[in-house]
Amino acid sequence: MGERVFAVLGVFAGPDALLDAASKLEGRGVGKLEAYTPYPVHGLGEALALRRSPLAGMVMVMGTLGTAAAFLFQWWMNAYDYPIVVGGKPLASWQAFVPIMFEVTVLFSAFTAWLGAVFLLCRLPGLWHPMLSSSSMPKLTRDRFALSIESQGRDFDAEATREALRDAGALETEVVRFPPAPKPASLTLLLGLAGAGALACVVAGLATYWTIKVFPTLPPMSRMLQQPRLGAQRSSSVFAGSAGFAPVAEGTVARGRLPYPFKTPEEAAVLGNPLPRTKAVLAEGKRRFDTVCRVCHGPLADGKGTLTKAYGASPADLRTRRYQAFPDGSVYHAIMSGKNAMPSFAKALTEDERWSIIHYLRALQRAADAKDSDLP
Repeated sequence: MGERVFAVLGVFAGPDALLDAASKLEGRGVGKLEAYTPYPVHGLGEALALRRSPLAGMVMVMGTLGTAAAFLFQWWMNAYDYPIVVGGKPLASWQAFVPIMFEVTVLFSAFTAWLGAVFLLCRLPGLWHPMLSSSSMPKLTRDRFALSIESQGRDFDAEATREALRDAGALETEVVRFPPAPKPASLTLLLGLAGAGALACVVAGLATYWTIKVFPTLPPMSRMLQQPRLGAQRSSSVFAGSAGFAPVAEGTVARGRLPYPFKTPEEAAVLGNPLPRTKAVLAEGKRRFDTVCRVCHGPLADGKGTLTKAYGASPADLRTRRYQAFPDGSVYHAIMSGKNAMPSFAKALTEDERWSIIHYLRALQRAADAKDSDLP
C-alpha cells in the first residue's frame, strides 16, 4: 500500500497570481486550501476564506477569569477568612487588589496564548509537518508563492487536483505525501533523556549556587548596605559650606509638636494625666494596651505575656506596689523613652493614646488590689 497523499502543491510566480488562483479554486470544493508565502500577502486570508483565529477570544476569556479569580481570592482572604484593618481602610478595599489582579490577568493570558497557540492551533507536540518534505520548500522561502489543496485525510484524485492548479496558473505542481510514521521511542532513549535532564538540573543548580557564593555581587548589581552613601558629618558638594546635610534653622521646631523635654522618670513625674477617666478613655486605653503592651506584660499587666523564654528579658509585673506608686508622669516617660529591654513607643502612640494606656493600667492595678468599697 502506497503512502497517503497529504496535499497537492502548486507554485506561482508572484502574489497576484496566487490571489487569483485562490479566488478561482475557493468555491470549487476541490479541498482545503492553504497558502505558503515568503512574506505576508494582503488579502490572502479573505481569498482563502480563513476563519478568524480564536486565540484572541481564548485570551480574553482566560484573562477575565484571572482577574475575577484574583479579586475573589483577595476579597475572601482579606474580608472574610482573615480580616485585618490596615490604615482604617475597608476590609474589601478593591483598589489595593489591583496590582495582584493585574499580575494574575497577565499570567492567565500569557499561559493561554502560549498553550493555545502551541498545542491547539499549531498542534504540537507533532514536530514534523508533511510540507517540510516538499522539494518546493526552498523556493517558498525565497521568491515563490504556493497554494496547496489538502486531502484532509480522505482519498482524492491527485492528478485531477494537479490539473486544477495548472488551470489556475501554477508554474509547477507537486504531490506531497505523509511521511512514514515515526517509530516509538525505546526505553533506553527515554531513560537517557530523563537522566540527561536530571543531570542538567543538578549541574545548573550547583553552578548557580557556587557562582553566588564566589561572586555574591556582580556589576551592576549591588547590595543596599554596600551602596555609596553620605555618612553623617561628611562633606558634600550638595549643600552650601560643603556640609553633608542641610542644617535645621536655629530655634525652630516641628509644627504642632514640642520636643519631649524630660531625661529621667523623676523629671517627668511633674506631668499629670490630662484625660478624664471615662468609659471611652478606658476602652481606648485597653485597645492600645492590647496592641503594644499585652505581648510582653500580659493581659492583666502581671508580666505573663505571650512571649516564650527565647525572648530572654523578664517583663515587669506592673501590678506590684512599686509600680502602683509610680507617678503617671514617670509611667509616661517609660512609654516615651523605653525602659531596660522595653523600646520607646513614642512614634507608635499618640499623646492621648499614651495617657489612655496609663488610665487603663491604673484600672488593672486597682483590680489586682481591689477593696470592698470598689464593688458596686
